[in-house]
Amino acid sequence: MFQGEMDPEIAALLGTSQNPGQPRPPDYSSLFEDGEELEQLETPEVDLMEERFPEITKRFESVPHTAFEDPNYYKKVLSGEGDAAQRVHTILQKFVNAKDPKDRGVFRQQLTNAYWDFLLGIARRTPGKLSDPQKYTLRFGLLHPNFLEPESKEFFAKLVDDNYLSQPVYYLDEWFRAVGTGVIRNSSTDEVRVAKNNTQIKFQQLLDKAEGKRDGARNLLRAKSEERTILENHLTEKVDLVKEHYPLEGFPDIYSCYTESQKRAFQDIQDIIKNLIKSDRDLDSFMRDFNQAEQDVQTLRDKIEEAGGTVQVDVRAIDTEFDTVRQMAKMTIGRQGNHFPVLIKEYFRSTPNDIGYRENIISQLAWVESIDPEAYCRSYKNKLNRIVPYVILIPSYGDMGICWEPFDRFNRATSRGRIAMPMYPKNLSIAVLSAVADLRWQVAKEKASYYWMEEGLTGNYYQWFTTKKFKGDVKEFFIQDYITWVTKESDGIQRMEKELRGIFWRYIPFAQPIKEKLKNRSYVYQELYQRDINRSMSDGY
Repeated sequence: MFQGEMDPEIAALLGTSQNPGQPRPPDYSSLFEDGEELEQLETPEVDLMEERFPEITKRFESVPHTAFEDPNYYKKVLSGEGDAAQRVHTILQKFVNAKDPKDRGVFRQQLTNAYWDFLLGIARRTPGKLSDPQKYTLRFGLLHPNFLEPESKEFFAKLVDDNYLSQPVYYLDEWFRAVGTGVIRNSSTDEVRVAKNNTQIKFQQLLDKAEGKRDGARNLLRAKSEERTILENHLTEKVDLVKEHYPLEGFPDIYSCYTESQKRAFQDIQDIIKNLIKSDRDLDSFMRDFNQAEQDVQTLRDKIEEAGGTVQVDVRAIDTEFDTVRQMAKMTIGRQGNHFPVLIKEYFRSTPNDIGYRENIISQLAWVESIDPEAYCRSYKNKLNRIVPYVILIPSYGDMGICWEPFDRFNRATSRGRIAMPMYPKNLSIAVLSAVADLRWQVAKEKASYYWMEEGLTGNYYQWFTTKKFKGDVKEFFIQDYITWVTKESDGIQRMEKELRGIFWRYIPFAQPIKEKLKNRSYVYQELYQRDINRSMSDGY
């Protein structure tokens, strides 16, 4: 991939001149008031040097905000949304006042559809300045503060608003703002097609691709530099060994000959020097690749600025993403779950520890990584890169997190995947584990490509699955087994069959301290631990 030359696709595009008569995309600025400042959300860049999540230093504000105490909260939520707001208000009144359970069920369904249509109008305004009531309605599903108990309302009022940890975990208002202003591209769907004459979007796609190459080149540079340092340390050890001499007996000024181990060190030194020369040559090549990739990135950024790279609102992108998020919400809930989109005490059953607010999600993701250290890793040129996915927090009563896409189709090297998390599940740990398992499966499946039923994690699991003659979705079975792996087997509670445990031990390895603990707990784990040692001593590991 890295040949020290500009990507042909980038070079071809940069060589074209824009037609002055070419029609520009429609202007959607009329959606916002004159002089309104558009807010562009800073998205955390992928840092391949980052090894773990940051420490959570603040979960709640010391003084809660007062937005939920505003007597005009409900009016401000509906303000400016026209017929959609009127429809929500009318149906909501009928729903709240209905006595007959059948009538209430009908109004409940009508309100669900009307609310989503109404919410789209608020989503379109996210690049501008939303009122606090509209922001919290989009973020938490809190249409009216009186729909919650006082203690629950106080809990939500204390949640930290800003992303002080700079992690890729987004509330819906932040997510739509990032998509609408072009900071984050739309989530992939089969229906999305980019207009051929939209040069700016094409530039953005090429920029994503170029940034992936640059980040990959940087990681290869770091790995090769570490490799050279290790070789130099080995060389120093061998030279120190060769220099060790002791005086001959009776001849204090004459030192002994080389021992057999010192003579063997000469050959080791020759091999190390050959490897050092090769490593340095690779380092020089990788440096040229990185410099070229960095130049490509800068060139594309300049072109985007020339093409009008200032913050612009793409309402069509928000509309498309809104439909996608609605599908995400349905998937987190499932067919038999509660699809009511408004946060009310009648359905709100989550304990504070199970509410999916940002800091809680980050804490759960860190917990999973402490057990499965490769949970957010992808292999690139035989080097594991830790790339935390985008996490979209959806205010739904779902119980399962889902992976929407394992990585950006324009940048497979270093782009983030996307997972959606329900904010009000019965068990947040299970919801997070299901999302991570889904991510794990899809990354492994994409890596194996056409051979996903034969090779790697998915191949071995699929073959075991078919041998057992199970029926149903193989991925759903895998997700449940992953949950068992992390919650039970990591503590030495043996719930898996021997063959299945071997597959997970090989392809979803525990952190080393957990392995050390388990090997002393049971012969079952001791045998698996020994297999690791045997594989590490062979070329096939």
